[in-house]
Parts: sequence; structure tokens; C-alpha cells
Amino acid sequence: MMTKWFNLIAGGIVGTITRYVLSGLIYQIGGTNFPYGTLVVNLIGCLLIGFFSVLSEERFVLSLNTRMLLMVGFCGAFTTFSTFMLETANLVKDGENFRALINISASVLLGYLCFRFGVFLAEII
Repeated sequence: MMTKWFNLIAGGIVGTITRYVLSGLIYQIGGTNFPYGTLVVNLIGCLLIGFFSVLSEERFVLSLNTRMLLMVGFCGAFTTFSTFMLETANLVKDGENFRALINISASVLLGYLCFRFGVFLAEII
């Protein structure tokens, strides 16, 4: 049980630091007029979680502890967008195309609306 928690924490720490450093480097290279750093991190996170999911679910070469370290810990801290993409891909794989579309639409549109509402709340305080 402790190994699972250790892997989750260790992966999270490394994922967080990696996201911070990588996005900072990308912003230094590409500038800040577009969210290049976040885009690159999200795309790399999607690539990694796709790669790890095949190793875990189809090739069976990742143990539960390794999956906890890489997929939940590292990718989860590196970017939650990668988890969102994996869950959406699982809906598609299960033939739930409409639910996948709802997940994408709701996450993006409702996420933006919640963001704007948070801004509104902060501004009226």
C-alpha cells in the first residue's frame, strides 16, 4: 500500500517540476503571445499517456505501481489534459462516441464558463 502512495507522490513531484521547467523553456523560445508552453505540455502529456496506456492495457508490461507512478502521478501532475484525453479515448473505444463528444464539449465550454464565473466572483469581492 505504501509503495502505491510513494509512486503516486514521486510521479506527481516529477510531473509538476517537469511541467514548470518545460513550459518555461517553451515560453522563453516561443514568447508569451500564445500559450505555447501549455500547448506543448498538453500535447506531450497526451502522447505519453497514450503510450503508457498501451504498455499497461495491451502489452501488460507496466505493473500497477509503475502505472501509478507514470500515468496517475507523472502524467496527472504534468497535465490533467492527458487524463481527459485518455478518458475520452476510452469512451470512443467503448463505442460511446456521443458521450465522448459530450465530454469534450462540456469540459471545454463549461470549463471556460466556470473560469469566467470564478473571475466574476473574484472581481465582485
